[in-house]
Amino acid sequence: MSKLVVTSIGPASSVQDGGRPGSQRYGLTPSGAMDRLALAAANTLVGNDLFAAAVEIGPFGASFTAHGGAVRVALAGAPRNADIGGRAVAFDSSVTLADGETLTLGFARGGSFSYLAIEHGIAGEPMFGSLAVNARAGLGSPYPRPLQSGDELKTQAASGAAERRIELPATPEAPIRVLFGPQDDEFSDENKKLFVDSEWKISATSDRMGYRLEGPQIKHLHGHNIVSDGTVNGSIQVPGNGQPIALMPDRGTSGGYPKIATVISADFGRFAQISAGRPFRFKAVTMAEAQAETKTFRDLLRSLPDRLRGIDEFGLNIEALRDANVAGQAVSATDAATWQVAAAG
Repeated sequence: MSKLVVTSIGPASSVQDGGRPGSQRYGLTPSGAMDRLALAAANTLVGNDLFAAAVEIGPFGASFTAHGGAVRVALAGAPRNADIGGRAVAFDSSVTLADGETLTLGFARGGSFSYLAIEHGIAGEPMFGSLAVNARAGLGSPYPRPLQSGDELKTQAASGAAERRIELPATPEAPIRVLFGPQDDEFSDENKKLFVDSEWKISATSDRMGYRLEGPQIKHLHGHNIVSDGTVNGSIQVPGNGQPIALMPDRGTSGGYPKIATVISADFGRFAQISAGRPFRFKAVTMAEAQAETKTFRDLLRSLPDRLRGIDEFGLNIEALRDANVAGQAVSATDAATWQVAAAG
């Protein structure tokens, strides 16, 4: 059996899959990938089920080494520099690591989470039907905690299949869409308008349980305590200090703060990818609009196999490129003698 060994990794990185749907009524948090589209795209590239377990890599860098045979992997999600022995590796594509080769990943750019899918999946014992890690609950497999240097992810040897890339729609630079409620009646019209008209940032103290939002204070009409009720991914609750918290996949299954709005499911992955400190806004939509976007997102997931394309093979040596004079002969815009060519005759 081949394996991918974690040679270095930052915090906020763990094994995640589609989560544990259907178990929340028992008090079991769903967990699962922060960005389901990126997880599904990476898995599609290597022929896995859409929501098979993969490595969810947080904002910091990581490296992985193949042992015991070749390992075929794919990368999707937040882009970052990636190379195998100085050979550049593209995102939204698959690549095979020969035995002993190391895939090195830099810091995330323009997002927070990248996904490394492994052909044939990650070997592990499902816990309540899933390998998804929830460190607080001690759930997940093969390690019920964030990944650490030296961890081994066992899998089958690479199939030798041709490498693929996948064409995904561009991520829109648009507000995060929300539905007001279910307790928006606990807030005045002025405060609801303040919520959608304001610029927000995600606090650096955020995690997979909740994103703390930095912005104006949202005031309650009747106090900040309600009878606890169920939560979903993207529930935005407002505690006593008036600073909203968006609940994420490792959230509690119920909560006792009023929820002013909920991020629509089609935008949840885009919301999860917003890096700490980057400004963004919310936009309120109707239930009909949210349902239409859910259908569109579902159709996108179903279309992923049809978006696969072949890869034109070529070698790119990063070290050689750094040493090359790719600009050619230097010229001066103010010295015509360096760029003008005399007319013949």
